[in-house]
Amino acid sequence: MRSKCSLALSNGEVFEGELIGAPVRSSGELVFTTAMVGYGEALTDPSYFGQILLFSYPLIGNYGVPPIPSSLELPIPTGIESSKIHASAVLISIDSPSAFHWKSFQSLDSWLKSQNVPGIMGLDTRHLVHMIRSNPCLMGKIEMSGSSATRMLGELDPFACSDDGFFDPAKYNIVSQVSTKERIILGSGRKRIGLIDFGVKWNIIRQLVGHECEVEIFPWDTPISEMDCSGWLLSNGPGDPNQTGDSVARIRALLERSQPVLGICLGHQILSLAAGMKTRRMPFGHRSHNQPVYEVGTRKGSITSQNHGYVVEDDVLPDGWEIWFRNANDQTVEGIRHKNKPFRGVQFHPESAGGPRDTGEILDQFVSEVLNS
Repeated sequence: MRSKCSLALSNGEVFEGELIGAPVRSSGELVFTTAMVGYGEALTDPSYFGQILLFSYPLIGNYGVPPIPSSLELPIPTGIESSKIHASAVLISIDSPSAFHWKSFQSLDSWLKSQNVPGIMGLDTRHLVHMIRSNPCLMGKIEMSGSSATRMLGELDPFACSDDGFFDPAKYNIVSQVSTKERIILGSGRKRIGLIDFGVKWNIIRQLVGHECEVEIFPWDTPISEMDCSGWLLSNGPGDPNQTGDSVARIRALLERSQPVLGICLGHQILSLAAGMKTRRMPFGHRSHNQPVYEVGTRKGSITSQNHGYVVEDDVLPDGWEIWFRNANDQTVEGIRHKNKPFRGVQFHPESAGGPRDTGEILDQFVSEVLNS
């Protein structure tokens, strides 16, 4: 018999369900994803740090969880995007107690327990999705009787960070909680790509190493003067791009080198700010594997994987820059590029994992630019 636990929302609503995972309290921004597969990749994506992740698709956990290494080293296994779960908590409709996959190592429930992450099953997830879409920037907290333990978010206690117990990741520099603490060099090749880690997904590294490049991963706050590479990738990550310390100023200095630069997700937003653009928080963000984008000035469309709650505004476009991609649903900016220099950024995830691979050529183009620079 599973224990009861509750989901309290910042709009005053309270929902009750059954506990899966660890019996600990948790708090964060309530977000949803419509992806049908890839729950292992989503939960280990550092971009979900500080967020309670609701899966709208009901079959979650049916293919289990693969073995997860404790550190980043080659070869990087698939099915996960970091060494641990970053989401604050998980909300699902139905838990799958049995897992059927040859790579399955443990069930979703046991994995959540081992990672000290709570979850709730048995909720009306469809209703919650509609509620998130109707209440911009909705926060939530998971509580249960008989337990005062808390799901810590790195070094942050989400309940101590606010008077009402609703943790809003937008108010903090949370990149510091997910970035590597030391430099790491992986792969080999004739050119070295510098990867500034704002919360990188491992598949970005997999693909760069697969292109026979040496990749040096830098902590998010590494001084520009201490980095020497042939090209630069600004990774994805969580939170508000304006809450990333002096990252914008450092990337602005990096652009003065005129070396190839590619920003992905949060990295794209920081690149845009460094170029002189602005960003804003979205009411409920884009989180799915089916976001349609199109290349501006062409009839070329792609289906993309996305996970972001901020977007670049297009009312301030500095000289030399242009909009590269737009979202076909809401026309928001999905990519920028410089007209003359090798600088570009995309809001979506060209490395996929999980999701469609329609835009993988963007990483191919970036690596080609680095190799020919």
